[in-house]
Amino acid sequence: MNESLRQRFGKTLQELGRSNQDIYVLTADLGGSTCADYFGNEFPERYFNVGIAEQNMMSMAAGMASCGKYPYVHTFGVFAIQRAFDQICSSVAYANLPVRIVCTHTGLSTGLDGATHQSISDIAAMRAVPNMTIISPADALEAELALRALEKHPGPVYFRMTREVRERVLPDDYTFELGKAAQLVDGDDVAILTTGTMVPRALHASRILRKQGVEARVVSFSSLKPFDADMVIKAAKETRLVITAEDHSIYGGLGAAVSEVVAENGLGTPVKRFGVCDVFGESASGDELLDKYGLGVNDLVQGVKEKLKTA
Repeated sequence: MNESLRQRFGKTLQELGRSNQDIYVLTADLGGSTCADYFGNEFPERYFNVGIAEQNMMSMAAGMASCGKYPYVHTFGVFAIQRAFDQICSSVAYANLPVRIVCTHTGLSTGLDGATHQSISDIAAMRAVPNMTIISPADALEAELALRALEKHPGPVYFRMTREVRERVLPDDYTFELGKAAQLVDGDDVAILTTGTMVPRALHASRILRKQGVEARVVSFSSLKPFDADMVIKAAKETRLVITAEDHSIYGGLGAAVSEVVAENGLGTPVKRFGVCDVFGESASGDELLDKYGLGVNDLVQGVKEKLKTA
């Protein structure tokens, strides 16, 4: 069943709130859009709409966390990172407090809201913050599993999700493990390392490549920090080419993390990054934008075939 990550996350958080009285939810006037309202409708005494005041919201959450609570702040990626980054660093991460930053609108996949609402540098920013954990689920199932696994994680967590309904790609028996990537498809010619929204597209590209005689491995990195460097090393050693695919800038995100591991370990395997190439987005559906900005399934297929010629 296809489902939006924000809806599955919201329903799961509501369920957890029934047994964990220390869960609080805060929103910056976006309860409906982020599905924070699921929790608020059942637990109004633990739900706070602070209005359009993201900096105050983050500081309030830090105060709650310092008193033993588990606050979840819900907003869009651009509003959390670009408006409240000082509070994230100084009030939350510096004290290593268990604040959960839940962003349901990230990347070009945010779509029709346009460039001002499309967070394409948030992974880069949060990777640089000490004590921060970064989760980018592949589908709604993983959004639920990651939330459950990190319910009482002792430090701050950034959940990076998208607004639109997404294809279910993980099996029913899938288990989420912090700091571990999941190899979804075997292949020895090329490794497509991907995250979040791009996982279904990478899987589709792998199926097309296989029909054309190219064995494409697909690995999903839902845990971007901590990061599974061992999986990158394994992929680089066992294939001729490493491809990264992400709905984020090519700077500072998954592609950068993979390139760092390959370079620091002297592996020499060529790496090609697919992402947003130093431009802002525009207004269209998320799928239309991913296709236009070089993140389409055919872009991945053609990129792999061209790069393999010289790998």
